[in-house]
Amino acid sequence: MASKQHDAVMAAIPGGNVDHNDPIAVVREKMHAIHPNSASPGTIVDPIDLDGVEAKWIYTPENADSDRVVLHVHGGAFVSTVIDHYLSYGEILSRKIGCKVVCFQWTWADEAPYPAAMNDTVTAFRALVAQGIDPSRIAFAGDSCGGGIALAAMCALRDSSGPLPACLVGLTPWLDAEQTGDAAMQSRGRDPFVSADWIRARFKDYAGPDGDLRDPGISPFHAKLAGLPPMYLSVGGIDTTADDSTRLAERASREGASVIVDATAEMVHGYIGLGDAFPEATQAMERIGLFIRQQIP
Repeated sequence: MASKQHDAVMAAIPGGNVDHNDPIAVVREKMHAIHPNSASPGTIVDPIDLDGVEAKWIYTPENADSDRVVLHVHGGAFVSTVIDHYLSYGEILSRKIGCKVVCFQWTWADEAPYPAAMNDTVTAFRALVAQGIDPSRIAFAGDSCGGGIALAAMCALRDSSGPLPACLVGLTPWLDAEQTGDAAMQSRGRDPFVSADWIRARFKDYAGPDGDLRDPGISPFHAKLAGLPPMYLSVGGIDTTADDSTRLAERASREGASVIVDATAEMVHGYIGLGDAFPEATQAMERIGLFIRQQIP
C-alpha cells in the first residue's frame, strides 16, 4: 500500500499533462512547467565544457572530493528540458549516491533527431575521460527518455571498442519506441506523467520522418546486450514503461548481461525524481546509491 505522503502528492498533480496530439512547442511548455529547477543553498553548481557539449557539475559540499562520478542523461521526452531543470535531481543523486554529478544538455529532437542526443552522450563521456576521469569511476544514470539514450550510448561505446562506464542506472527508462509491453497495452492505474500514445509520439519525434523505430539506437530494447557493464533499472508498478525494463532483463540473462530490475508497487513513471517528497522515492534512490557504490567502491 502506498504511503500517505505519496497519495497526497499524486492527488495534487492535475490531469492533462500529456496529449499525444500536442505539437512539440506545447509538449515543451508543459514539460518545463512541471520540472523543478533549483538546488539547496550550498549545493555546488559549476559549468563545464565537454568537447562542445554544455554541462554542469552538481554536487553537495560533503562530496566535493569524491572521485565517483555520475553522468546524468536527463529526461525531457526527447524535445524539452534543460540542465537547470535538473539541479535538484543532481543534488539528490549526489547526496544519496555519494558522488559528483555531471548533467549535460543533449540536442532536442526537433533541432536534430537521432542520433544527435546519443552522440552528445558519447561525446560527454569521452570528454570526461579525456579530462582525466577514470572511466571505471563513472556511472551512467538516465531518467525517462534519458535512460534509453544512455543505454544506446553505452552500446555505441561498446561497439567502438573504447572505454565503458562502470555501470548504468535507468530511472523509469524509455527503451521500447513502440510501447509493446503489458504495462503500456493494459493500463495498471493512473499515471499523470505519461501515456503509451504520448511516448510513441515522442519517439517518432526522436526518430525523425525517416527513422526506424526498431533501430536499436532509437529503441535500445532491441539492442544486443552482451559485453555491457552491469545495469540497474528502477521502475514503478503503474509506470507505463515498466515492461521496457522487465522484458529487457529477461533477455539479458540469455545474452550474458547483468540487469537488475527494481519494481516498486503502485509507483508511476518518473516517481524517483520527486526526491524526498514521499518515502517510496527516497528508498528507491537509496537502493540506487547502494548499487552504484557496489560497482564503484
